[in-house]
Amino acid sequence: MAAGHRTMNTTATPFLKWAGGKTRLLSRILPRFPDHLGTYYEPFLGGGAVFFAMAAAQRFDQAVLADTNSELINLYRVVRDNCASLIRGLTPHVAKAKEPDWFYYVRSLKPAELEPIERAARTLFLNRTGFNGLYRVNRRGEFNVPFGKYPNPKVLDVARLEAASRALQGVELRCADFAAVAAEAGEGDGVYFDPPYVPISATSSFNAYQAEAFGAEAQEQLVDTFRCCWKRSAIAVMSNSDCEYTRELYRCLDVEVVRVPRAINSVGSGRGRVNELLVVGPGSADSVSVSTTSTRVLRVVSS
Repeated sequence: MAAGHRTMNTTATPFLKWAGGKTRLLSRILPRFPDHLGTYYEPFLGGGAVFFAMAAAQRFDQAVLADTNSELINLYRVVRDNCASLIRGLTPHVAKAKEPDWFYYVRSLKPAELEPIERAARTLFLNRTGFNGLYRVNRRGEFNVPFGKYPNPKVLDVARLEAASRALQGVELRCADFAAVAAEAGEGDGVYFDPPYVPISATSSFNAYQAEAFGAEAQEQLVDTFRCCWKRSAIAVMSNSDCEYTRELYRCLDVEVVRVPRAINSVGSGRGRVNELLVVGPGSADSVSVSTTSTRVLRVVSS
């Protein structure tokens, strides 16, 4: 894989619109990893902004990318292995990208009844034309994001897809639980965790990324997994929302508060900068709590 990254002649960037994507936080996340890693792990793949930035800088020998969202992993695999076929499969969608009826027809298709390339084209089309780059499903696991009403949605970006395909060559892609993936990380490796965020209010939750929500038990397991990575001498970094629950959850970890743009709001005036937590170290037994009075842990920076 390392050789594959050295031959890249176009910088790869995310090809998905992704609510909560980390492009604007790269300047805070990337310096937390050493210049070179043996294996880079990203167990909550999403839009892959951190992976693509690390790949462009040739900062790892190999990478393992994972997510429990099977449609997302199928899409990445098709981009990696059958990019030309995916481009052909997207072509019929381009002329209909502004038609709500077509959007809802494609949304109604059952992924299990489609071939991998058709599934991937459906996922990417819905992502590029659905509201705000959200990925949300109901309890039956059915994608239920509404039509986005964009004046000129870009469904097909050939150069971006081809660059992403090159960056993904040799990369292992898994549909797997975060704990199982991160358990492999050891000395010389790095792990970036970007889990489904804890809602900061009743109206800030956009329901489920999967049919089963990522609840308190999973958030607590993630803290244990994060600590275990550091115990095995792997470098781990983690993001989450800034709220009372996460501050308590991370009270013994080393945490920064970062200011980031809020992109998800149907009302423009509701968008702006909000705080998020960037967990950058395992802390210690005598670590102070994350609080507004903490001078050791609470470091507020703008992205």
